[in-house]
Amino acid sequence: MGHWALENLENWAPPPPPGPARIEGQFVLLEQLSIGHSTDLYLQFQGHDDVWRYLPDRPPKDIQGFTDILHDFTSDPDNHFFYAIFDKDSGKWGGFASYWTIQPDAGAIELGCIGLSPSLQRTRAATEAFYLMMKWAFEAGYRRFEWKCNALNVPSRRAAQRLGLSYEGIFRQASVTKGQNRDTAWFAAIDKEWPDLQNAFDTWLDAANFDANGQQIMSLTRLTAPILVKADSA
Repeated sequence: MGHWALENLENWAPPPPPGPARIEGQFVLLEQLSIGHSTDLYLQFQGHDDVWRYLPDRPPKDIQGFTDILHDFTSDPDNHFFYAIFDKDSGKWGGFASYWTIQPDAGAIELGCIGLSPSLQRTRAATEAFYLMMKWAFEAGYRRFEWKCNALNVPSRRAAQRLGLSYEGIFRQASVTKGQNRDTAWFAAIDKEWPDLQNAFDTWLDAANFDANGQQIMSLTRLTAPILVKADSA
């Protein structure tokens, strides 16, 4: 079991809501998602319906349908703040991700509603995009960074733990999505873990960690594994 103690937060102040229009890294550029990204993203997603399997929307039939989805995504930035993801290596806008649940009063924020085209999946750019969003959140003063996914989404569950977010359990019958039951798996990292997580990401992203063919030498999973909290002690 975990060891719990009362923690006085009288000097803590709620962090600001998300707002940087652009966040740039070595391999990726994050830009606040807008309708202007529709065409580029649609071309990357077209014909890859499986990308939408665990997203709240069904695969759009055409560019107008895709634009409608982006309009919904961007219509309420106070509650859902989206970024388009530009991969510098490919020179393409390849996906989107959001601060999906934003709770400044609790100091909690969620990385969610992630859509990556095949060209962006399993790339340094995608990993760095998530790292940059986590980095902004903790540096802004958030205490808790969450990742929630359909419990059946095994790749997403693996991705969360690879990023250093500890498994916290399953919320059974948490919602109904596309006419189907959804059990939700919860993962999170907290501010006390951030220094070690940042060091893990910086080590992984360093050029010395990749060979001449761009293949990693040490995996991020290996670097973050010691930071993860076991479910029975979370």
